[in-house]
Amino acid sequence: MDLESAVVILRQIMIMFVYMVSGYLMFHYKLVTKEGSRSLANLLLYVSLPCVIVKSFCVQNTAEIRNEVLLSLLMGFAILLVSMAVAGLLFRKRPMENFAAAFSNAGFMGVPLIAATVGERGVLYTAGLIALLNVFQWTYGQWLLAGRTEGRQWKGLCNPLTVSLVIGLLVFFGGITPPDMAISCLAALSGLNGPLAMIVLGVYLAQTKLTQLFSRGESYLVCLVRLLLIPLLTTGLLCLAPKQLLTMKQALLVAACTPIGSNVAVYAQKLDRDYTYAVQLVCLSTLLSIISMPVIMGISSL
Repeated sequence: MDLESAVVILRQIMIMFVYMVSGYLMFHYKLVTKEGSRSLANLLLYVSLPCVIVKSFCVQNTAEIRNEVLLSLLMGFAILLVSMAVAGLLFRKRPMENFAAAFSNAGFMGVPLIAATVGERGVLYTAGLIALLNVFQWTYGQWLLAGRTEGRQWKGLCNPLTVSLVIGLLVFFGGITPPDMAISCLAALSGLNGPLAMIVLGVYLAQTKLTQLFSRGESYLVCLVRLLLIPLLTTGLLCLAPKQLLTMKQALLVAACTPIGSNVAVYAQKLDRDYTYAVQLVCLSTLLSIISMPVIMGISSL
């Protein structure tokens, strides 16, 4: 990984923590309450994330691009299945760790890095993975956090994220060109995703002891799986794809080796689980990714 890529990683991590500090201070000075943080999380889950998914498919549609997007969607699906299988095998009886290890921060951390290292075409290749990741978090992820006893997440597949995925696929493969005003609205609302998620995390972080961030041994194990084991397995999986798909493989690998996704804390609060521990996992993995991401990208380049 070159210097420019390392700078992008550091820049995104610094931006994340600026947003988190904002949320931390707002809760500390009683400008946001616990109930207020739930409202912000609902705005993220029911408005911003669906817009992210739909907007990702609002791109130029040619026969070549259509085939590439379909292939990247299938490859992204395979990567997520490997991630969920590994996390499920290692953390079967620990739902929080299972969720955290399975799902990366492919959107907020991955997209800027992919754009800087691979180019805008690489961002298009990860659109399907990011959309599927959000859908799996809503369904499989909530099922895990609910203790596997509540099946409503699977029965209620008609949720905002699956609906937005269907709409996005119809728009793309149907050759539909949304009006400029619709694209502008989607862009504005989807742009809330990263800042809003980090601000909510900052509010959660204000409710936990910072000393616990580095003191829980199981947190390091989860980070090891998310930052090293799963990316290495993903590298092996992508080696099976044809060599001419190098750009696509590079983009998908960057998305797969990003740290724990911030939504684990949002869903944990939604289901009344230990969301402060989830925040600690997100923060620790984000810090450790400064080391792990260059290592993984360096290994993959071989």
